[in-house]
Amino acid sequence: MTTTNQQAPVSSAPTISRQWQLIRRPSGWPVADDFRLAEIELPPLADGEVRVRNEFVSVDPYMRGRMNDVKSYTPPYVLGETMTGGAVGRVVESRSDSLAVGDLVRHFLGWRDLAQADAAAFAPTAEVPGVSSSAFLGALGMTSLTAWVGLLVIANMKPGDTVFVSGAAGAVGSAVGQLARLRGAKRVIGSAGSDEKVALLTGKYGFDAAFNYKNGHLARQLADAAPDGIDVYFDNVGGEHLEAALYSFNDGGRAALCGAISVYNETAAPSGPRNLPMITTKGLRLEGFTIGNYQQHATAFAAEVGPLLASGQMVSDETVIDGIDNALEAFFGLLRGENTGKMVVHTGA
Repeated sequence: MTTTNQQAPVSSAPTISRQWQLIRRPSGWPVADDFRLAEIELPPLADGEVRVRNEFVSVDPYMRGRMNDVKSYTPPYVLGETMTGGAVGRVVESRSDSLAVGDLVRHFLGWRDLAQADAAAFAPTAEVPGVSSSAFLGALGMTSLTAWVGLLVIANMKPGDTVFVSGAAGAVGSAVGQLARLRGAKRVIGSAGSDEKVALLTGKYGFDAAFNYKNGHLARQLADAAPDGIDVYFDNVGGEHLEAALYSFNDGGRAALCGAISVYNETAAPSGPRNLPMITTKGLRLEGFTIGNYQQHATAFAAEVGPLLASGQMVSDETVIDGIDNALEAFFGLLRGENTGKMVVHTGA
């Protein structure tokens, strides 16, 4: 971070920020009419404020839950107001002594191309030569931290465990599988929604086995891939995947429940899992978590995962959509499972 304050040239022309707003609560799958792309004129900077041109903004599954007016671990989006989410960008104007023009920052004012707020809302971020700033939203950010915490803190994975990951070709799932392998798992198994993603799991990401859950009976496919059962399940999907995992668990198995994307857009109550008594008979431990409650592990995570990424022992993929205008389509594509790795929107150079 640079400590010397620099002022950007002042322009008499209005500064316009293009921002996505929620204008109607979705019923089931969200549609374009639930949103609007607004042009907001930003006021002149007040003392202590900075203006940031976002380079990348994140779209994530949890955002679908924030579109519902229900109590949850994070407040719902307010109708008629700009949505928020993870973003990384660069200071283009500053009236703060703590951030200067040119500084790279992480923050939570996504879903827009220009962000403006008090400097305290932005976290200065040291650039990594040769690495895109988008990595701070995925491989070097919340995504991989979620994988690390879920696998090692929540599920307490041990060497010799057999690990099953649902939604394994996504940003979190692919990191979980690679970490499990590097931490000495006996066998790492993943599910995905296409044959191409299955090939990616067993090739680039080093999973021992993977299957396309659309190609047959899910529980049978998992049983075939894990003939000796599973010890750890990292759940990104919920529903039938969780039910299948309960069938395959060995006694004393542990599950980290990170997400349930299969039911986020359902309007009817889910039908299962229908085998919950197995939690009791097998002595299983299932624990849900949200990463905001585990930020104290960020230093240990970075110390382990940073070198793994730098050395190529861990790899990551991104699906990049260009333009703030296309952020909504990026989000829809994420919900449809069209991404490989982290889904981000490139909003500026």
